[in-house]
Amino acid sequence: MPSKDKISRSSVPPGETEELPYRVELWHDGMGDTVERVLARALNAQLARAIFTAAKGEHPNRRITLRKGSRVIVDSAAEQR
Repeated sequence: MPSKDKISRSSVPPGETEELPYRVELWHDGMGDTVERVLARALNAQLARAIFTAAKGEHPNRRITLRKGSRVIVDSAAEQR
């Protein structure tokens, strides 16, 4: 019979948030300047860039941004100009 105990794979104690400073965001299509959802969060820039590249392939006609905090590192809309 399986255990009902939850297994935690994080080194962060329960109740504390893990610091993942990079966000890959999908923007609403044709609905102004609002983020539809955060597709992923990442711990380092290399992983964040890989996720950003994959997201552009998954959503080729949508705006995708990669941010660290409030700073936009790369914006797919700017790349298409």
